[in-house]
Amino acid sequence: MSTRARPQPKGGKLRPPKHEEHADRRREILEIAGELFAERGYRATSIRDIAERAGLLAGSLYYHIRSKEALFVEIHNTALAAAATRIHKALEGLTDPWARLQAACLEMLEIQLNSASLTLPIMNNLRSVPANVRDVLIQQRDDFEMIFRELVADLPLEDDIDRNLYRILLLSLLNSADGWFREGRLSRAEIAAQILRIFRHQRHSNRQVPSSDKLS
Repeated sequence: MSTRARPQPKGGKLRPPKHEEHADRRREILEIAGELFAERGYRATSIRDIAERAGLLAGSLYYHIRSKEALFVEIHNTALAAAATRIHKALEGLTDPWARLQAACLEMLEIQLNSASLTLPIMNNLRSVPANVRDVLIQQRDDFEMIFRELVADLPLEDDIDRNLYRILLLSLLNSADGWFREGRLSRAEIAAQILRIFRHQRHSNRQVPSSDKLS
């Protein structure tokens, strides 16, 4: 069976099929929207803003997306998936539960402190979204945090340590890293090691605490 060669435009270069052009254009729109959501937040970013930066009319943008809400959910989930992939990669080959947690903490710090990454502003931008959108995002966030649930579950902690509270405190610290981290004194790897030293619970000895040492 003979096949008909695709006609070549002037210059001899083949044009990509329309579905490839559409996919490329959509990826570009997702990147532009992610940048705007990161810069301005969900509420302050409009469809017109996204369209203008993409060089489109607002109405033409709907050829590529369903809605602003759906667009934000997709970008948010893509950011979470990328973060999860990075953490799983960092855990490869590690078996000691403390070493695994330290590696995950370091990767979370790298993710949160990467100024070129959209992961932080997208992951932390939940307060301004509509309630129905927030519910979807929280479900995806819970799925992502399962990584840390499993890491904490494997730790040899005392029975009276609440592992849910342990995980929440740890993630709260990591997720707010852009607010407290300052370059210079400690490297990110050193900070991750310090976090583990603080969170690595040691069993209490049975000696009595002198009354002068007790809190009043």
